[in-house]
Amino acid sequence: MPDTEDTNAAVWKSDIGVSFWKSTQADREQRRAGQRALLAELLPFAADEPFTVVDLGAGTGAAARIILDHYPAARAILADFSPQMMAQGEVELAPYAGRYRYVEYDLTKAAAWPAGIPDPVDAAISSLSVHHLNDARKQTLFAEIRAHLAPGGWYLNYDPVLPPDAVVEEAWLRAGDRRDPTAAGKREHRTPEEQFRYENHVRYMIPLDPQLDYLRAAGFEGVDVYWKELDFVIYGGRRPTG
Repeated sequence: MPDTEDTNAAVWKSDIGVSFWKSTQADREQRRAGQRALLAELLPFAADEPFTVVDLGAGTGAAARIILDHYPAARAILADFSPQMMAQGEVELAPYAGRYRYVEYDLTKAAAWPAGIPDPVDAAISSLSVHHLNDARKQTLFAEIRAHLAPGGWYLNYDPVLPPDAVVEEAWLRAGDRRDPTAAGKREHRTPEEQFRYENHVRYMIPLDPQLDYLRAAGFEGVDVYWKELDFVIYGGRRPTG
């Protein structure tokens, strides 16, 4: 799809899109809880240490909530561009009142970070949002994150990636179909609404290796894949201390 056909706003700023997200939330969060816990465990803070983390493309705050659970003295800035998702997040984050705030920020556009995000910030995370950005924006975002991190600050991203070739894709599909015998049928019989969401999901998705190169080019060190299972990965690195 050409870059001009970005449908992020059409999905995430629509009541229908957010209703679908809510309807599948319980199963989705159960499957992803372990990966988001790893995001928290990879951060270099003591359990009782105060710090501020920015969650970019935070949605309803699922990743930020797990970090706040792991670090009782931490605070979170949740950046998102969807009023509907932020409104739902305010509901789900009610137990964390006083420890978080939302700021409006559209990740798809290169712009100055909102004044509501501290500069520098102690750590940054993203979860299931970077794959919605085209390649040029991925690169500029990584450079922005590095510039806004405190020296030694970490950035971690949890996201899906494309297979690097057809052989890998076949293996991923084979494993996925064995785990879920209904998966092949779902792929072949999507409704128009499901197809629209799928096309938005994969529009700017790319393989893993170029994204690691983007991080290194942005000036991160310690760049690694800290977890991977089929098409889902956690990768990241830190801003050098010097």
